Parts: sequence; C-alpha cells; structure tokens
Amino acid sequence: MTAVAPDPARTLALLWRVEPAAGARGPRRGLDLDDVVARATALADAGGPEGLAGLSVRALARELGVAPMTLYTYVPGREELADLVVDAAYAAMARRDTTGRPWRERLTAVAEENRALHRAHPWAARVDPGRPVLGPGETAKYEHELAAFDELADLADLDDVDRDAALTFLLDVVRAAALVEQQSTGPSDGTAWWAARAPVLEQVLDPERYPRAVRVGAAAGAAQDSARDPDRAWRFGLARVLDGLAALID
Repeated sequence: MTAVAPDPARTLALLWRVEPAAGARGPRRGLDLDDVVARATALADAGGPEGLAGLSVRALARELGVAPMTLYTYVPGREELADLVVDAAYAAMARRDTTGRPWRERLTAVAEENRALHRAHPWAARVDPGRPVLGPGETAKYEHELAAFDELADLADLDDVDRDAALTFLLDVVRAAALVEQQSTGPSDGTAWWAARAPVLEQVLDPERYPRAVRVGAAAGAAQDSARDPDRAWRFGLARVLDGLAALID
C-alpha cells in the first residue's frame, strides 16, 4: 500500500486545535486528543532516545485498547502523531521568567530548560531542528527563548537574523551535550572501575612518553572520580558558549 503524504494544513489544524468547518464534523469521538497525545508521549519516553522514531499508530492503539482505524479518526498518520508529541513536550516545558535579569542569566535559563527537556524526553535531542512542527508549543518556546536575547541583541546590535542564529547556536550546543550524555555508559562505581585497571596502566603508561596524558588524566580523574563528569563538562562548556556570545558585544 502506498503511503499517503501528510497534509501540512491538516497537521497544523490538529496542532492548533482548529475546529472543522460547520458541517464537516465526523462521527462522535470517544477519546480526547490531548489524552491520546499524552499516552503517545509516554510510549515515546519508554522507548528512550529512539522512542519517537519507533512510535506508531498501531502501537498506540494497542496501548489505548482501541482499533488502529479508531485512532486514524484523530490522527491521520505516524508523522502527524510525532508532531503532536513534539509540540506537547515543548508546551509542557518549565519556562522561568527572567525578564529584567542580566543576559547571561537569561541564556543560562534557556539552556537549562532545554537540558531538562532532553533528560525528560531523550528522543527530543533527535528531533530534526530543520523541520519545525510550528505548533503552539513550539511557537511559545521560540518566543520565550528569543526574548531571553533582548539585552544581548541591544548591546551587540544584533539584527533579527543574527538573534535567531545566536539562539540556534545555543540550542545546538545543548542538543550535542544531551546526545553525548545519552551515549555515555560510564561505570556506576568510578573508584572500583579505576582500581581494576590501575595495575596494568601503571606498567604501560610511561610519564616520560605521555607526560600530558598521565598528568592531566590523573588530575581530572581524581577531581571527577571518573573519566568524565557530564555536569562539570556542561558547566564549563556553557560558560564558554556565553563567553563566545559576549564577544559580539565588542
């Protein structure tokens, strides 16, 4: 069977809950669309980083205890369902009111909010930023995040295109950090992990041949009790991102 391409106008109407024109209503429905999206979000979350890609109307129908054809009266297909899930996640994000605060604090809040999004919904880091869903949740997110750049835009004389580029840069860094964190499978007990490897490493790691690797690795390992501390890396990296944006002022 040939797949039917999604209808952008119908998808946007679903996202914005635009009611059908008079006389165009179908049969009475027994499910609530918001409830359907909430159950779909839970299914995607349970699937981890690949949860949204693996979401299907049939799987959701089984979860809801209805026939797939019943769900198709609410959502035309998988892509539309995915858009609804993404937009709902954006709408549910906690958004701190930082109006009047220094620009670095405001951008830090935006970064932290998006980091929390990726941790709550691991699949969100794999959503294509070049294909916005354009729903009310994403639009409110975009407005909120652009507002955080008000002071920086004034100080650096950023035009609207550069403001958008600065936000994109910030969000790309957050997304990259989330993807690395998802891929990390570090040991739960860093001390035991290093202790098991120490005897061999002491034999092969010659400090004269690898002076920097031995010295820096030992210092970082002692400070972090592991090969990598994602929270330390996050704080350091975010501060450097803000330093880079600060250069626009000069």
